[in-house]
Amino acid sequence: QVQLVESGGGLVQAGGSLRLLCAASGLPFSSYVISWFRQAPGKEREFVGGIAWSGGSNYYSDSVKGRFTIVRDDAKNAVFLQMNSLRPEDTAVYYCAARGGRAVVAAPSGYEYWGQGTQVTVSS
Repeated sequence: QVQLVESGGGLVQAGGSLRLLCAASGLPFSSYVISWFRQAPGKEREFVGGIAWSGGSNYYSDSVKGRFTIVRDDAKNAVFLQMNSLRPEDTAVYYCAARGGRAVVAAPSGYEYWGQGTQVTVSS
């Protein structure tokens, strides 16, 4: 059974760092993409970044580029989202999602499998 589980969220001060983990299991794809999304209250779910597993290509939204980094751990079959220089506007529930194929897309509708999310709160 497909399972994506996020962890690592919490409360941090502005300017601080946090690392989120997405552990994936049971994905039925020969090639797949894992991406991170976030959703703040009253706002649409937005793309943060993603990685094409087989090709190793990473993509980031303009709002986090240079601050956030996605790192894969093949041995653990997991993806980390390293978040640095956090800002209050980064506060949101962060989700990891998976889709088949090699194309990283920004639309939430392009992803079939989702984790339950983990809350990240950045205080000012």
